[in-house]
Amino acid sequence: MRHRTKLDRRSLLQGMTALGAALVGTRISIERAWAADIHTIKLQLGWLAGNGILGELAADENGYFAEEGLALDVVAGGPNVDGVASVASGRAEIGSISSSPSLMLARSQGLPVKCIAAGYQQHPFTYFSLEKNPVREPKDLIGKTVATNGTARILLQALLAANGIPEDQVEVLVMGADMSPLLTGQADVVTGWKTNVSALSVLGPERVDMTLWDAGIRLYANPYYVTDRSLNENPEQVRGMLRAIARGWGWVHDNPEAAVDILVSRYPNLDRDAELAAVGSVVEYSFNEATREHGWGTMTRENWQAQIDIYDRLGQFEGAAPAVDDVMTLSVLDEIAAMRPVYG
Repeated sequence: MRHRTKLDRRSLLQGMTALGAALVGTRISIERAWAADIHTIKLQLGWLAGNGILGELAADENGYFAEEGLALDVVAGGPNVDGVASVASGRAEIGSISSSPSLMLARSQGLPVKCIAAGYQQHPFTYFSLEKNPVREPKDLIGKTVATNGTARILLQALLAANGIPEDQVEVLVMGADMSPLLTGQADVVTGWKTNVSALSVLGPERVDMTLWDAGIRLYANPYYVTDRSLNENPEQVRGMLRAIARGWGWVHDNPEAAVDILVSRYPNLDRDAELAAVGSVVEYSFNEATREHGWGTMTRENWQAQIDIYDRLGQFEGAAPAVDDVMTLSVLDEIAAMRPVYG
């Protein structure tokens, strides 16, 4: 992996001060002293800011965006924010959302957005049970009660369909992200992200995991996406954004504790100890055998097509299923291949 000379952080900050730059709320901007060449890009998240943007913050801190002539502005998402619509409308230049199917569904609804990289190589969504009544493989769900949130119900339906299990063989309890239904006996299984180490700690050493990926539903998490217009009219900006992000995640791989320190300095509401406990898992989902061979952010047309097929089978698209080449492109990854860290 090539490395470029880092900008001096003190000079960078002095330049920001001279130009009246400001840090406001959850928005993070960083500019060079020669700011006339800087273009501010908004990264629209589909979630509240947390360890999913360790790489972006590291890239910001180390001046990787500035080296591309860019300033980063992180816009937090959440349950009441339609991040995909924000990017599609041009209010943000790039977005990252929790799960790849959101982009397939958006495309089927006519939104001109396209995935350019996969942040997590495997989705961390997991079904958690306890040793006294374990679920280790899909067939173990038969006769069980699964507590999951409303938006994740389709994931359970996809899992059951992929494994030939009738839906009436599993009882679904729609709840939030709380682990307590498993501890109180209300449910045999609860769901959540395996990277949420703090929330999972209450389950203790008796916890049993079955990941969505291992159960046959192979979604990507934290996919990055832009509009067709950006790809066609501003290809160098798109490449610059993804180069900076890729380098940032490579830095996180090499400096996980320092990356956590950057995160909690930007977002003081986060707990450093909890983030230190989680960062190893985040790195493992970002880098695996696929990235060792093909580099950070890699993804395949075949896996995207498999996702489209299962969602089409479940009748999730309002109209016809989108074409895989309308949902994703490998072109940007190929064009910045030399700058994508090869770890796994």
